[in-house]
Amino acid sequence: MERLHGGLTRLVRWAALAGGWWLLLFSAMTCVEIVGRKLFNVSLQGIDEYGAYTLAILAALGFSLALAEGSHTRIDLLLVRLPAPVQALLNLAAAVLLAAVAVLLLLRGFDVVAQSWRFMSVANSPLQTPLWIPQAVWLAALGLFTLLAGVLAARALTLAFSDWRQLNREFGPAHSEGGE
Repeated sequence: MERLHGGLTRLVRWAALAGGWWLLLFSAMTCVEIVGRKLFNVSLQGIDEYGAYTLAILAALGFSLALAEGSHTRIDLLLVRLPAPVQALLNLAAAVLLAAVAVLLLLRGFDVVAQSWRFMSVANSPLQTPLWIPQAVWLAALGLFTLLAGVLAARALTLAFSDWRQLNREFGPAHSEGGE
């Protein structure tokens, strides 16, 4: 389980880095588009279309990166004031529910891609991009999020039955006491 978690975390970081490089390239292309339209009346067809795909894919990758880094937003005003065993129960519930939401996102995403494939849907743009292509990349990013969330939920479940203090240290807010 530890190796799987470590491997997934490395994969997520690599994907986030690749996404960052893509954003730099995409920003440059957007600048060329703006200058081309304003000065030369020439357009890079589809730049806005690729922007929409980029947003969806990188948002899904962002879910994974936030989860891997433990940097997602936690509203823990009350949590840190509760007894440590109750904190452990709530931290476990958060991990399991996040995995459940990830599964629902993945299932819905699969339906979207399958429908685009079945109907051979294309973008309503000059590029006429087959929609299943960017959607499949988006689905892969959701799959990565689901896999990571599932591994972490399994870890939380294991800790719930063996060491609830460690559960609080690993799954609780970064600034909390951690389970005494």
